[in-house]
Amino acid sequence: MKFAKHSNTRFRFSGITLLFVFFIVAAHSNTANAVRRGVITLASEVFTAARIASRNASTGKQKNMDVINKLVAQKLVAEQFPKWAHHEVVPVENGGWDHRTFHLGKDMVLRFPSAASYANQVEKEQKWLPYLAPRLSLTVPTPVELGNPGHGYPWHWSVYNWIDGDTVASQTQLPRKRIASPLAQFLTTLYSVDTRDGPLAGEHNYYRGGHVSHYEEEVFKAIELLGTKVDAKTITRIWKSGAESEWEKPPVWVHGDVSPGNLLIKDGKLSAVIDFGLLSVGDPACDLAISWTYFEEESRKCFREALDIDTDTWRRGRSWALWKSLILTSGMSSSNPVEVALAEHVIREALNDFRKNG
Repeated sequence: MKFAKHSNTRFRFSGITLLFVFFIVAAHSNTANAVRRGVITLASEVFTAARIASRNASTGKQKNMDVINKLVAQKLVAEQFPKWAHHEVVPVENGGWDHRTFHLGKDMVLRFPSAASYANQVEKEQKWLPYLAPRLSLTVPTPVELGNPGHGYPWHWSVYNWIDGDTVASQTQLPRKRIASPLAQFLTTLYSVDTRDGPLAGEHNYYRGGHVSHYEEEVFKAIELLGTKVDAKTITRIWKSGAESEWEKPPVWVHGDVSPGNLLIKDGKLSAVIDFGLLSVGDPACDLAISWTYFEEESRKCFREALDIDTDTWRRGRSWALWKSLILTSGMSSSNPVEVALAEHVIREALNDFRKNG
């Protein structure tokens, strides 16, 4: 989902293919680091749209998405919240694939789960975001109202405030070190909030906040499928360096999807964090995957120093990043050429980091 105004460039699939070629050229050029970084960031926005289409097609979610159209949204608002019936309802561009989102006037947004597996996120965010928001260092979405099923739509839905800004993923020229410290500060404040009665990690949030070893079988299968295409021995060592340790402190709040698409920039500064659908309490290691999926050597160093996390948790975070990249690169998860190229980039980042820092 997106709770922010942001610029997006739209590509047909031929455009994605060209971007993939450009990415490969830039990634192997010693004189094109700035271009490569820009392509990586831009590509992360591009493959999101392609991923939405491919996953909807493969999982049958498109049928549900079709139920959640502008007309149904307008009817639900008019019936349940007549004070807003005069506001225009407009689909949010690239609003995500787990929820369908619509502008409601200029200052609010409607969020509708696109499948039953996401429906539980509504009440969780309604309950916990108002509690977390005043305790955090950055702006987060604020629930305004809870909507009920109706007009053929089967789940609860939410009205949120609209947060102005651009996603980090859309800012190709943004110096990554600029967001490292404020993001670390945000996570530090999140991890310090009392977790009493918070939702434990589990199937409902794809085990974000749980132990990364939940996905060990998938990791070893991916390594087997990739064969000689990767340094299997070193990748296995990287995986085990994280998977063999555990979070030994009390559970903390975990965002669950810290990624460039869920971080907002305003006036050149990190201003907000959105999409708390995978929120839970547990091990924060999964939140650190962005250290390899987005940050590079220098910005990663700044992020770690500002976060002040222990070595074992840091390594589990790297294993989280490696898991997702391996299943994409191996073909175990549906993907497209750009997504695969980005996953390969993450694997290279993890390998280089391990060889330099252990």
